[in-house]
Amino acid sequence: MKRTATPHLAAATALGLAVLAGCGGSGTDGSGSGGAPAAPPATVTLVTHDSFNVSDEVLETFTADTGFEVEILRGGDAGVMVNQAVLTAGNPQGDVLFGVDNTLLSRAVEGEVFQPYRAAGLDLVPEELRPAGDVPVVPVDTGDICVNYDRGWFAEQGVAPPETLDDLTAPEYRDLLVVENPATSSPGLGFLLATVAAYGEDGWQDWWRRLAGNGVEVVDGWEQAYYDHFSGASGGTGGGDRPLVVSYATSPPAEVVYGTGPEPEQAPTGVATGTCFRQIEYAGLLAGAANPEGGKALLDFLLGEDFQADVPLQMFVHPVREGVPLPEVFTAYGVEIADPYTMDPQAITEGRERWVTEWTELVLR
Repeated sequence: MKRTATPHLAAATALGLAVLAGCGGSGTDGSGSGGAPAAPPATVTLVTHDSFNVSDEVLETFTADTGFEVEILRGGDAGVMVNQAVLTAGNPQGDVLFGVDNTLLSRAVEGEVFQPYRAAGLDLVPEELRPAGDVPVVPVDTGDICVNYDRGWFAEQGVAPPETLDDLTAPEYRDLLVVENPATSSPGLGFLLATVAAYGEDGWQDWWRRLAGNGVEVVDGWEQAYYDHFSGASGGTGGGDRPLVVSYATSPPAEVVYGTGPEPEQAPTGVATGTCFRQIEYAGLLAGAANPEGGKALLDFLLGEDFQADVPLQMFVHPVREGVPLPEVFTAYGVEIADPYTMDPQAITEGRERWVTEWTELVLR
C-alpha cells in the first residue's frame, strides 16, 4: 500500500492518468546553434493500483539512465485492476502491470495477461518469494495483511484489543471491525484466505457467520475501509467510527511518518498479530505491450537498488531484494510477523473463486 495518503478512492472502475517522471523531454541538439529540439524520451506505461507510489527523483533516475519516461495508469484496488487486465489481455492499456499479488496471480496468469521476461536482479530475491515454475512475473515487495486497531479507542474504553481471529467474534468486539470485500480488494481476499488457512474447508464458513452476526462492516476497498471507516486513521482524525480494520502490519509506521507533532513512544495504531496473511506483490510484462523494450527496462528498475530502497517509505511494504536496509521507522514502530498464515498458490487457484462466492452468500446476502 501506499498504506497512507495514497492505498485513494475505493475500487475505482475508471483509470486515472498521471505522468510521474520525465527528463530530457526538451532541449537542443547540442550544437550550440539553436538546432531542432531533441526528440522526447519514449514512454513506457505502468498499469497499477491506487496504492502505488514512488519518489519523483527515483523515476527521474530511470528516465536519465534509459531514456524512457514513465506514464502511470492507476486502476483502483488490485482486484479491480487485475480484472481489467484480464479483460484487455493481448491488447493491454500499458506495458507493465505492477501490484498483482499472490492472492490474484493465478487469475492473471490464466487470463494470459503476461509475456515471459526474467528481470535483472531476480537472483538477489530469496527463493521463497519467487513464483514457482514458469510463472512470468517478478516479485517486487512483500508485506502482511493484518487487523489493525486504534490504540487510543481501546485505552479509553478500557477494553483489551484483539489478538487472534477467534477474538474478533467475541461480544466485546461487536460492531467494531470493518473489512474489505474479497471480490474487489486484495487485502480483503488475503484476509479471507487467512480464515480458510486457519479454520480449514470445514470451519471458515462458521467463523464468518459468527463474524457477520457480530456486526462486521464490509466495504469495497482498502482506502475506503481505512480512511472513511477506521477511527485510528491519520492519528484519529479520519472521522471513522470503527476501531478495527483489515490493513497491514506496516500501517503503524505509516501513521508515525505522516503524523503531526513529535514522534510518539509507540505508534497510535497496533497490529493483531494472530490475524495476518503473507502477501507478495509482483510485476510483469504485459502481453501485446506497445513498448516491450521499455517494459523490460522498467521491470529491471523495479528490482534495482534505487527502487527497492524507495519502496518502504513510499508504499509501506518490504523490499524483496536482499541487502536493502529498512528505514529506522520500520524497526522502531513496526512489528515482525513471525508466523503469518500462508497458502500454497495452487490451493488459492483451485479454491479462490468458490471461496469468494461462498463468502458473498454468507456475508452479503
